[in-house]
Formats: sequence, structure tokens, C-alpha cells
Amino acid sequence: MVVKIVEKDDEYYKIQDLVDSIKKSRRVDEAGAIFTFEGFVRGTEKITETEKIVDKMILTTPNKEKAAEDLETIAESVKIKYGVFEVAIVHFIGEFYTGDPLFLAAVLGPHRNETLDALKEVIERTKYDIEFKKEEISNTGKKIIMAGGK
Repeated sequence: MVVKIVEKDDEYYKIQDLVDSIKKSRRVDEAGAIFTFEGFVRGTEKITETEKIVDKMILTTPNKEKAAEDLETIAESVKIKYGVFEVAIVHFIGEFYTGDPLFLAAVLGPHRNETLDALKEVIERTKYDIEFKKEEISNTGKKIIMAGGK
């Protein structure tokens, strides 16, 4: 199972790498669903009458080891709560441009409903519970978005 915080230029993962990882589970024969999610940098966004065009995003965390431990906690608690077999998560940090992946997640479970619910919880808890700082640089200026760190 892959659960990591990764410096963008240090390692490269694709969503298929996570799928391949969770398919190695000893419980794969009991599984009936895999759901995946890839979050990436949005290039444009309509805000009022103005269109915001993102040049780049810089994503950091003050404590990479703690963030990785928090991801492990999320993965393990989601497995227990929903009865899914495997959870794989990779969250990148570094400098990103339009279309670059920021966050990958995959869940292997027995049925579609609990597997999808588990994936949704992984996404939401990662967004709100892990301490990240996003600096978004666009044609409308620089915006800092703080997340997580409860």
C-alpha cells in the first residue's frame, strides 16, 4: 500500500501506480470495486465577470513527516470505518502548473457504495485535516490558502 507525501520532482506517481499497488492486496479476490481520484491544478476559473487564469501553484507543508503520518491515520481509519481492503494516497508538494497532479487516491473495497464513501472521506479529510499551504499565483494576484492542521 502506498501512502506518501512526495516532493514533485523526487518521485513520480500516476493513478495507475496506486491501482496496481492496491490490486496486490491478499483480499483482491473479495473485492468488487476500485475507485480513484486525481486532483490537479485548475487553469481557469470564472469569478464574477473576471476570468482568473492560474500561472502556478506552490504547495507546501510545514512538517512533511507529520503530514505523512496523518495520511496513514486517515487511510487506516477509513479502512476500518467502511470495511474497505486497501487505501493508497499520494499527495505532492512543490511547484505546479495547470494540469499537474496534486493529489492521488485509490480505494479497493467489497462493494461500490462503501468503497465510494471511503474515497470521499479520504478526499475530504486530506483536504481539511492535513496542514498544507497553497500559494496560487494568477492574473488576479497571489492568494494564500491554508488547510488542515487540526
